[in-house]
Amino acid sequence: MKQINLESKILGSNELLARKNRHLFEQLGILVLNLMSSPGAGKTTLLERTIEKLNGRLKLGVIEGDLYTDQDARRIEQKGVQVIQINTEGTCHLDAAMIGQAFADLQEYGQLDLLFIENVGNLVCPAEFDLGEDYKVVVLSTAEGNDKPLKYPLIFYQSRAVVLNKIDLLPYTDFSLERFLQDLENINPTAQTFMLSGRTGQGLAEWTGWLLEEVNRKKQGTAREP
Repeated sequence: MKQINLESKILGSNELLARKNRHLFEQLGILVLNLMSSPGAGKTTLLERTIEKLNGRLKLGVIEGDLYTDQDARRIEQKGVQVIQINTEGTCHLDAAMIGQAFADLQEYGQLDLLFIENVGNLVCPAEFDLGEDYKVVVLSTAEGNDKPLKYPLIFYQSRAVVLNKIDLLPYTDFSLERFLQDLENINPTAQTFMLSGRTGQGLAEWTGWLLEEVNRKKQGTAREP
């Protein structure tokens, strides 16, 4: 009897498509970030505030992943950037095939400087699927508790940046910043860490400054196609 490891087969197929996406992004010189979090961590609010700071300075695009609705996509569209909605209809993550198709639907995609992919709210499945992005970024809120790096180490280990959101609520929670930073240091000592509030704007300048630096670094390393 022949047995097939379906998980390995699915991930292997996804990896091939992710490489294709990455090659295209490299050719175009576009920095691509995969934003991941649990539901309610504030990804969309963070994205709104980020767009407000960077729109006009950079050409931005957004791919929105959600199970069924387009509520987040409509919020982002109001900020003046083009958005492509992906409804996974129950699937707990985006995959490289979805991203490749959505990217092709973005108007003037070759002119983008920075593409945000807002993944489905989940701290497990998105970590396992390469989309062809430059960096994974995980967003955590103070209201969720400081134990998330220990409970979901893979997503924190793989992320280039970690955003601790809702820092303005810190005095009203039992979130231990010291333990959070120590656990993160043990899991991923090279991760960039940003502590901010999408609601008040506290700490947002450091985050957007880093994004500008990374976009410039990507441009310097890759030439756009004519």
